[in-house]
Amino acid sequence: MKSDLRPLLQLAHSPDPDDAFMWWPLLELEERPARVDTGRFRFEAVHDDIESLNQRSRGGELEITAMSCANYPQVSSLYAITACGASMGDHFGPKLVARPDFSIEQLRRDGGRVAIPGTQTSAYAAARLMLGADRFEAVVVPFEQIIDRVRDGAFDAGIVIHEGQLTYRDAGLELLVDLGAWWSEREGLPLPLGINAIRRDLEALYGPGTLEEVTETLLASVEYALAHREESVAYALQFARGMSSELADEFVALYVNKWTLDFGRDGRAAVEKFLLAGSVAGILPHCDRLDFIAPADRRRISAST
Repeated sequence: MKSDLRPLLQLAHSPDPDDAFMWWPLLELEERPARVDTGRFRFEAVHDDIESLNQRSRGGELEITAMSCANYPQVSSLYAITACGASMGDHFGPKLVARPDFSIEQLRRDGGRVAIPGTQTSAYAAARLMLGADRFEAVVVPFEQIIDRVRDGAFDAGIVIHEGQLTYRDAGLELLVDLGAWWSEREGLPLPLGINAIRRDLEALYGPGTLEEVTETLLASVEYALAHREESVAYALQFARGMSSELADEFVALYVNKWTLDFGRDGRAAVEKFLLAGSVAGILPHCDRLDFIAPADRRRISAST
């Protein structure tokens, strides 16, 4: 058994079934060892909502963390993007929803109060790209409360993420726009929502090649989860907020897919185009440094925007 003196890396993700599905094979629990070989490192899961993780990334608090793609330009000097672990919306994604008596035409014409899951989220950035940066009043609401607050009339519309993308109709709400479908139709590329990022200074702390080494382990975790789907969904159910195993599996299937294993050329192009579009529109700061870290046995892919 490996010594507990191995360096411990915190791996932060939102408390959602798709993220839990990907990363549980890395974790050493009291009742079992990790499901994949984690090499010279140990991993500890940190759970926090995505907007909080965006904020925590500003100080480089976490060695490995999920974050919104829209947040990346503000932390690109601290973090690189791992080639695996992303959540991409390929003709689907976060949804702008409202009660039946409110339309997208009203929102475009008159504006309105819109509940959003965070100011740094990719969902909010996409909505601003679609509607215009200042076309509506955005109010941050905890993501799990957005559906109820819109249904009860506190907001004209809301942007739903996570399992809300599958359950908003149960509350009597209707779809105004699927932001992922809108982006894919406009650009012919998936909408980059969540990315997985690794702190650049691990290279100095643990030696050259560390970023690729850790990324190799992350990829092994995703591959194991997909190869052992039933076991992985069973673990992820504790983060499913009342979803059935069938619904949780459906949600996982949306966001743990070929793009999660590797961005590939189109995935990297999607990130570049989304960040550039946000910068040109004045919604996001310019991204000065954009690196995609491939696993140890593959080349590092770097791009400049």
